[in-house]
Amino acid sequence: MNRQFSMLILFLGISVNAIAQQKSIEQRVDSLLKLMTLQEKIGQLNQYSGRQVTGPESKVKTDLRSDIKNGWVGSMLNVKGVKDTREIQELAMESRLKIPLLFSLDVIHGYQTTFPIPLAEAASWDLEAIRLSAHIAAKESAAAGIHWTFAPMVDISRDPRWGRVMEGAGEDTYLGSLIASARVKGFQGEKLGNTDAVMACAKHFAAYGASIAGRDYNAVDLSDHQLWETYLPPFKAAVDAGVATFMNSFNTLNGIPATGNQYLQRDILKGKWNYKGFVVSDWGSIGEMVTWGYARDNAEAAEKAINAGSDMDMESRAYKNYLHRLIKENKVSESVVDDAVRRILYKKFELGLFDNPYKFSDLKREAKVLSDVSHKNIARDVAKKSIVLLKNESALLPLAKGKTKLALIGPLVKSKRDHKGSWIVNTDTVQVVSLYEGISNKLGKKAEIKYAQGCSITGNSQEGFEEAVNYAKQSDVVIMALGESWDMSGEAKSKTNIHLNGEQEALFNAVKATGKPVVVILMAGRPLIFNDIAAKADAILYAWWLGDEAGNAIADVLFGDYNPSGKLPVTFPRHEGQIPLSYNYYNTGRPIKNPKYITYKSAYIDSPNTPAFAFGHGLSFTNFEYKDLVLSKDKLNSGESVKVEFTLVNNGKYAGEEVVQLYLKDEVASVVRPMKELKDFTKVYLQSGESKKINFVINKEKLSFYNNQLEWGAEPGDFLVMIGTASDDIKLQSRFTLLEGNVSDR
Repeated sequence: MNRQFSMLILFLGISVNAIAQQKSIEQRVDSLLKLMTLQEKIGQLNQYSGRQVTGPESKVKTDLRSDIKNGWVGSMLNVKGVKDTREIQELAMESRLKIPLLFSLDVIHGYQTTFPIPLAEAASWDLEAIRLSAHIAAKESAAAGIHWTFAPMVDISRDPRWGRVMEGAGEDTYLGSLIASARVKGFQGEKLGNTDAVMACAKHFAAYGASIAGRDYNAVDLSDHQLWETYLPPFKAAVDAGVATFMNSFNTLNGIPATGNQYLQRDILKGKWNYKGFVVSDWGSIGEMVTWGYARDNAEAAEKAINAGSDMDMESRAYKNYLHRLIKENKVSESVVDDAVRRILYKKFELGLFDNPYKFSDLKREAKVLSDVSHKNIARDVAKKSIVLLKNESALLPLAKGKTKLALIGPLVKSKRDHKGSWIVNTDTVQVVSLYEGISNKLGKKAEIKYAQGCSITGNSQEGFEEAVNYAKQSDVVIMALGESWDMSGEAKSKTNIHLNGEQEALFNAVKATGKPVVVILMAGRPLIFNDIAAKADAILYAWWLGDEAGNAIADVLFGDYNPSGKLPVTFPRHEGQIPLSYNYYNTGRPIKNPKYITYKSAYIDSPNTPAFAFGHGLSFTNFEYKDLVLSKDKLNSGESVKVEFTLVNNGKYAGEEVVQLYLKDEVASVVRPMKELKDFTKVYLQSGESKKINFVINKEKLSFYNNQLEWGAEPGDFLVMIGTASDDIKLQSRFTLLEGNVSDR
């Protein structure tokens, strides 16, 4: 009894201390706010790029440094490294109130160590690996003086023409929400203010991934139902994970630019979700409301943005130039400015910058962290988990490590820069392991390796075909490395044609015609269309852009040191005409029941409706059997759950991991529901011959959806449970009935 009482006192003490600390920050913010002039307040709402502030002397540099000394700047981006960030922070400490700057940077998939692009990491379906990747990026960034990263991008996207698909987690809301949470927790660590953590930023709020025609910076037009059901949940998951900041998006949403969208920022984010962090505009997006035709000039743009809830202006200078006047004209209330400033100051206190503005400015820590060799090992582990085995005819893979003749052919065999992908901080390619180097490292002198580029990624020259074909004829196995260059996917890299560029597919056909077994490794930042390769290759690995350890990771898979476990987080179309395309489509009144009879059905006359490779697809070197599905009940009342149990068996000769996927279908509802929805998954490791009972629990949350009144809840009716290895490869299924529905606010 005494021990229980002591534990209670200890718990209460911790709670009281936490509350006291929170009040202390709020009190300190309020006290500081009372001391600030209006100009100093407005200054906190401005963020500028630092590319010129540390460079050669110029008027821009002189003026910006003067503004920092006067306390008229809240944040700098693109200033990195302890030396430079400390130098600029010292200028801020010359200001009247000594309010520290926030240093921010686009740390999307690594700082010093480059990890796989986010879409590739999503293919791992490994939340702990994704969290760890973000944490290493945060640790390195924080050691280099950075406080804040503009990641994760949590936009759902079902259009691979959109270049920024590489920056997110793919097409599925459930998977995307879990990954959003994992990345926020990875970046922010155990506590904001720790020197191995940075503030995360959920972007782009909202629905940027639904840009019309997959064109960057374009309009978005969708129903509130789609907004709430598909595009908002990953942002809500980021809020629930404690994300420090939000970034609004470049697009309009149903005619209103997101930067000036009160419904998104005031009503949903800061209202319904009670979000306490702050919102930063995307680069120049406040000023771009003038170009959209939504604001007459930058003054009106500033008025609409701040009133809508956009707290910090990145690089438009609209707040700096016009907020003071707008307040005098009673178009903006000073209380609105105070709220924005309060949110920003709170984060600066939370980071501990007021107590020590140079907290993240330690040269010794920077050198130690950035030279930590363990980070490369982690990058290699994440990279191999991100590789997806799309095809493996006659179990060609894994390849034997013994004496063999290999032909390495293709424009990406010796590439280094491309493995880093888009959005990188460290441009040094010395530490990048190419595919050629990875295979050479793996085999040493055991193999005879011949290399031919064959062709370039772009262009129509076939001059290298003859050499490539000759080497293929002399080999036992051909490994071809094809795909995109790093600058073909990313921001402002939208495409109408997502087939392989140049003569790459023709090169494949020429090599395949030799009759030699061909393994194709595709490297890209988005799903590509490669129909000839899909049909004819003996084995296909989708390797995305895997970062510094790409070559070693791919070699680990090729030669069986790692059994691939990746699954596609996005659907691969057969043709661009199918886009947008996702697995969780809605049925129609005229669905195809027999592929032979498509007249007057919802079908194409020149292509199947089905994709080239479906969401969740990914093979293994071993074989997994699913059997003995049992549901704990076939009828349940509101508030009850149903337990799903089955047995997974590794019947193959290799140990491996399987991503087991659970899908549900609501058979009849008040609004048409998708044909299937991912509602749970687990990654299971089994030795050869091993079996394990797998359990899922289906509760009210997994049965709920938004009805046509945007009410969240479950409706009574029948549900189909599907267990499988991919969205199009269901192994087990059963049904149950929900007897009572419910509706709740969410």
